[in-house]
Amino acid sequence: MRTTGLWVTGTIAALALTSCGGDSDPLADDSGGEEAQGEALVVGSQQYYSNTIIAEVYAQALEAEDIEVEREFEIGQREVYVSELESGAIDVFPEYAGNFLQYYEESSEAATLDEIVAQLEEVLPEGLRVLEPAEATDQDSFVVTAEFAEENDLTEVADLAGIEDLRIAANSEFETRPYGPEGLQDVYGVDITVVPVQDSGGPLTVDALLSGDVEVADLYSADPTIESENLVVLEDPEELVLPQNVIPVVSERVDEEAAAVLDEVNAALTSEELISLNNQSVEDQADEADLASEWLTEQGLN
Repeated sequence: MRTTGLWVTGTIAALALTSCGGDSDPLADDSGGEEAQGEALVVGSQQYYSNTIIAEVYAQALEAEDIEVEREFEIGQREVYVSELESGAIDVFPEYAGNFLQYYEESSEAATLDEIVAQLEEVLPEGLRVLEPAEATDQDSFVVTAEFAEENDLTEVADLAGIEDLRIAANSEFETRPYGPEGLQDVYGVDITVVPVQDSGGPLTVDALLSGDVEVADLYSADPTIESENLVVLEDPEELVLPQNVIPVVSERVDEEAAAVLDEVNAALTSEELISLNNQSVEDQADEADLASEWLTEQGLN
């Protein structure tokens, strides 16, 4: 399986964040938050190559309308960057609807995308709002090899119940996610141990699965590796993982003009389009800036 420069960059960034200590702030500025930004809108991204591609699409679409942009990409996972959103240090961020809601409302009973968006509007801190979600989704998914699925007659998550010594490769944050070990036990009766792999479903996570170091991996549904490696995504009929449609989170500095640009981008971003972008990143090792520019041109958005 091929790796990409984006994933390698993300892994290095993760190590850098760790070495700086849990309290370090990659966007720290002595002058603080919003006042330090000037006129430019700051677009951020997770430490995840697909999220960075989306963020670059947002940034270039805004620039095409003569809206000044600064980029702060690959800045970590949700536990790191949410404080930057809340402080006003970041103005635009591609998020994933269900996971973002559960960050603020872990016990939320929202199930549909509409319910998730409505509840996000209620629970987000002052100064933050969400725009229109895309059709594109990038779900956390419980993935196994085809061989393991066949050996154990697996089609859905509940089929894992009763298999002893199950291990799942995932970011360490998975341990406390609502769909992590506790959720899997409560909803499906699955007993599983997390093997931390800090590359957000990247090549190290896939390698752990393919090598047999783990039996299950937390991969994202728009990952082209699922198809190229003939992996099996277990069905989640109880919807333990909420819909993870791509949704922009924006600050109050994002005006109607900028919001309209982002809404237009999201209206064109389907799951098929996102998988295609990810595939070009993985298979062709294409640069995210080139991918974003070409995609926006194809969509007539730049």
